This record gives sequence, C-alpha cells and structure tokens, in this order.
Amino acid sequence: MASATHPQAHPRAGANMAVMAWTVGEVMRTEVAAVAADETVLMAWELLERTGAAYLPVLLPDGRCSGLLDRCEVAVACSAPAVVLSAQDVGTLLSGRRRPVVRPEESLRRAAVAMTDNNCEALPVLGSAGRLVGLLTASDIVAALVRYPASASGNAEATAIGPSTLTPGLRPRRDDRVNPVP
Repeated sequence: MASATHPQAHPRAGANMAVMAWTVGEVMRTEVAAVAADETVLMAWELLERTGAAYLPVLLPDGRCSGLLDRCEVAVACSAPAVVLSAQDVGTLLSGRRRPVVRPEESLRRAAVAMTDNNCEALPVLGSAGRLVGLLTASDIVAALVRYPASASGNAEATAIGPSTLTPGLRPRRDDRVNPVP
C-alpha cells in the first residue's frame, strides 16, 4: 500500500516516460504559417486571423528563423493607430528577446524542459543553418502523451518553410467568427 510520503506510481507512468523520449520531429507540426521579418504588423495579424494560428514564426530574408510571435503579442501591438501599424514591421516586435529553439532530433523531454524554464508554450523547430522546419507546441506534447497525433503531417523529414504572404488563394476567414446580420 502506498504511503503519503511514497505514493504508488501510476500504472501508465512508464508509457508517458517513453513518450517523452520521442523526438521533437515525431511530434512537431510541419504545416506552419510564417511571416517575413520585414512584413507589417497588420500583415502578421491578417495572417494569424486567416489561418487561425496561435503562433507565427518570423523569418529573415535568408530563411533563418529570427523568433516566434504569439497571437496575444500581435493583438497588443495592433492596439496602436493604423498609421503606426502600417509602418511598423514584425521584426521590431522581437527586438531585445530570444526564445529557445529545438532541433527535430532532440527529445520531447528536453523541449518540455525548455518550455517550462522559459515560460513559453511553443518553440520553433530549426533544421540546418537555422531554417524553420516546424513548430512544437505544448498541445502537441499533450497530444503525444495521450497518443493522439495533433498534426497528421508531423514528421522529421520536413522541408524548409518559407515566409507566407497573403494571396488571393488564401482561404477566407472561418464562418464561425462572423455574426450574420438578421
């Protein structure tokens, strides 16, 4: 019988420990909307709205990842007047701070520790030369723990993701956000 000082281990604890040994590449999302560092804050907000993404990697002209913005950061930045927003580029939102990054071959345990230590819920996954190959979120880790894939496209063979731009082919906003006029 387990005592108060030595609780009995949960029967599935071993399975969860095994999942934490999986690689980031096995769990990460590879279909990620990204924005160029020289795009405007308004473009970043539009991209977040159109894709429904919660996080937006910021890419330099050479394709390297310079950071990660979350929806809240962009929303706060969008409280400025439109004339200011049209002149402010996304790169300015990243100045003075660095978020941790992970590589596809690193363990989920290491990624979870990095998230916890840095109080963040998402990490850019970088391949060779610092190029973005995916995104790992706390939700992806939780999904792995319950052995339910959050993204069907998660794999370690991801190709580099280029900056996304708003094009006429981008799917429209989701209908659930629009209130019909009676």
